[in-house]
Parts: sequence; C-alpha cells; structure tokens
Amino acid sequence: MADNRNEHILDTALTVFSRYGYAKTTMQDIARAAGMSRAALYLHFSTKEDLFRAGARRAHSRALGEVDAALAEQGDVLSRIDAATDVYFGGLMAQISSGVHGGELLDAGLTITGDIVSEAHTALAARLASALDAAAAAGEVQFSNADTTAEDIARLLLAVTDGLKETSRDPALRREHKDLFLRLVRAAIAPSGTSVHDR
Repeated sequence: MADNRNEHILDTALTVFSRYGYAKTTMQDIARAAGMSRAALYLHFSTKEDLFRAGARRAHSRALGEVDAALAEQGDVLSRIDAATDVYFGGLMAQISSGVHGGELLDAGLTITGDIVSEAHTALAARLASALDAAAAAGEVQFSNADTTAEDIARLLLAVTDGLKETSRDPALRREHKDLFLRLVRAAIAPSGTSVHDR
C-alpha cells in the first residue's frame, strides 16, 4: 500500500513540477495535488529534494527497463542500440521537456540528481557494451579493425547522442546525423570481408 502511495505521490509531483517549475513548487502544492495533507506527505518524503530525487531514480530505472527490452529485440546490434538510446533519452525527456519549465527541471536535475544521472548513464553504457560484446562473440561485429573495444564504442555512442541534443533543436536533423554516425560505426566494426551493404 505504501508503495502505491509513493507511486501516486511521484506521479503527482512530476505534474506539479512541470506546471510550476522546481523552484516555485512547494511541498504543500504537491500534497494538495495528491489529495493529502502536507504532514502526510512528509511521512513519505522528508524534503522536496528527496521527492525530486526519488522521482529521478524511478524515471531512470524505468528508462533502463525500456533499454533492456529494446536490446532484447531481434535485429542487428547497432539497430538495437539505436532503439535503446532512443527509448532511454526519449522516455526521460518526454514529460519534462513538454512543459514551459522543462529547461529549469533539466537544470535542477543536473544539480540535485547528478549522481543518479551518472549512475544510470554508467549502467546504460554497460548494457550497450554487453550487447556489443555478445554481437562480437556471435561474429556480427569485429573490434580489431578499428582498434577499439565494446566499452569505447558504447561510451562514444552515448557521447554523440548527448552531443546531438545540443547541436540542433530539429529532431529530423538530429536523426539524420545520428544515422550517419551509426553507418560510420557499422563500417568500422563490420567483420573483415563483409560489405556494409550486405548487413
């Protein structure tokens, strides 16, 4: 029952934070929207920061679950990784970026939940590297031609995905650039004697 109440509070808090921004949102605002007293809210979360961090931890956990599902699908490894990074970043950004306070919430996230974000990114990179290692073991890709490792490629893929968000607000242009980058990576790690067009 307590878990259900916490989920309700976190869902409500996300809506309230999106409406008012982090700085202007009070625990009273969240309690009122959740249909409870402020005292009852404090039984679940001792501060607004604790509540915000719990929401961030839940969001990143859910996003990593979506990554696992995408990586378990059929298809070549880079297509699965592409889908995994799309659901990870898309899922995290969908609700907060749609509101007028999206920028403020992102800034608050970096300040208040930087450790949570960093842990989740590390877990994401490990999942991508594991998928690449499995593909290498199956003969789908080969790292020796590019003198690299699965970990290096995973970190580079995440850096490029993060960087593309900063270079353009046009989703179509970001998609075009990401597709180009993935074609370059695919060519670099294709097994010897395999044409990229054969894959």
